[in-house]
Amino acid sequence: MLRATILGTGVYLPKKRLTNDDLAQRINVDDEWIKTRSGISERCIAAQDEASSDLGYQAAQQALERSQLKANEIELVIAATMTPDMLCPATACLVQHKLGIPQAATFDLSAACTGFIYALATGAQFIATGLYKHILVVGVDLLSRFTNYEDRDTCILFGDGAGAAILGPAQNDAGFLAYDLGGDGQYGDILQVPAGGSKLPASAATVHNAQHFIKMNGAATFRVAVRALSTSLETALGRAGLKGEDLSLLVPHQANLRIIEYAAKRLQLPLERVALNINKYGNMSSASVPVALDEALTQGKIKSGDLVALTGFGGGMTWGTIIMRWS
Repeated sequence: MLRATILGTGVYLPKKRLTNDDLAQRINVDDEWIKTRSGISERCIAAQDEASSDLGYQAAQQALERSQLKANEIELVIAATMTPDMLCPATACLVQHKLGIPQAATFDLSAACTGFIYALATGAQFIATGLYKHILVVGVDLLSRFTNYEDRDTCILFGDGAGAAILGPAQNDAGFLAYDLGGDGQYGDILQVPAGGSKLPASAATVHNAQHFIKMNGAATFRVAVRALSTSLETALGRAGLKGEDLSLLVPHQANLRIIEYAAKRLQLPLERVALNINKYGNMSSASVPVALDEALTQGKIKSGDLVALTGFGGGMTWGTIIMRWS
């Protein structure tokens, strides 16, 4: 069985910024109120003519350049997203077409904010069996399109962005060492977009009742996320025969600063060894982990041989962790 690794990463972040002061002009909040509850100062917002496939394509292009691979060497495209361009075709198909690689297999994967972790773990299995050698994984979400900017409990949290990674076979002892994926549907109602699917198809009533926006029970989400993230990290580390203090860097989903701080404390990991950018981008769902990973790489926080944990949680509820040795 071959071990998979990341050969290159890329990101695309929209140019428009939505600051806390911008939000303060629309709802009854101020900058300090938002930062105290979330750690967020600003977020990126996609332009009206930008869709998930557009952001995903840009991130994929950069990842390809850094991996020194050509587009026609990609055999599978997986897009992790909860905000596809449309229900059909898959966003992965649209990214594939923009890249000009019609021979590649394609599919979308939906696991909310844990999507990128799930997609990496899924792609790694195709490499492990030898079916595919090079796989493009894109994590992209435009949560601003599903955010109710009259709901102060959710509108302060979400932003738009895309991250990508090229997977390939690892050399020596590098690559993905251990995984943990999980979910619990009993908590599905604490973070959801109620309408737009087969249960509540779009109608005048669902639009009028604002059922196409993100609905979240913040307190319940916090409790489940703290427990799930910490347990997933400990499980994956145990499977790799490691402890928290062995990690060179923790790259968590950027949803809430307090959740990240709790997980780091439980692992006895100083914040200096945690990738943090929630203040600049907010919660970008599937794009959160790949963007944080890419920033850590470009800032020189990861070097060859380092042990890195990628971890996240999201609606569903879902959670997941990958432990890897960087090559």
